[in-house]
Amino acid sequence: MPRVGLTACSRLADYEESLHRAHADVVTLDPTSGDPAAVLDGLDALVLTGGGDVDPSHYGEAPHPTSSPAEPGRDAFELALTRGALERGLPLLAICRGVQVLNVAAGGSLVQDIPSQVPGALEHRVASPASAIAHEVWVTPGTTLAALMAERIEGDALLVNSRHHQAVARLAPGFVATATAPDGVIEAIERPDLPFCLGVQWHPENFWRTGEFRALFEALVAKAG
Repeated sequence: MPRVGLTACSRLADYEESLHRAHADVVTLDPTSGDPAAVLDGLDALVLTGGGDVDPSHYGEAPHPTSSPAEPGRDAFELALTRGALERGLPLLAICRGVQVLNVAAGGSLVQDIPSQVPGALEHRVASPASAIAHEVWVTPGTTLAALMAERIEGDALLVNSRHHQAVARLAPGFVATATAPDGVIEAIERPDLPFCLGVQWHPENFWRTGEFRALFEALVAKAG
């Protein structure tokens, strides 16, 4: 059974259930787990989870007035873990904060506050219920995301939940944007030269009961195996 590392966050249960249903052996990771390189030695894949803001100093910016303080130790640990996973070509799925960590780790930057920095922004923070549909995203044909979500995409639109105020701004080198919201906010990124490297800005783990995004977790575990 593939061993999948899962970064710790305040709402782990749905991530764990999504991975268990995809037949993964789940290992929870946090800054006390040890040296990131040694941690990666024991993993077949990595999932980066949601959470608070990434400190903007990691991409060379001053904090926006809406920025929340970074969780102690989490940025440094997850950025190092992500860079190591990219160097090894380890299958990686990044979710919400995770896609932001992925982009920053690889050299990109973030929109620090969508409501004040994106003209005409949609509501990207629909917190309850967790699986409430917030908006659609437009998926780029011919991408990994498009292939995995083919049964759920109508035209090029995919319905997603949402609870974030930050997003990818400048894409990291080697990555492509594979889904955007109607307001232009980047909602998914991929790195095509790696076996499996996908980040989504919504929360697919919240749908484990109904299975709308099960294919994302199954594809990660399949690549890990």
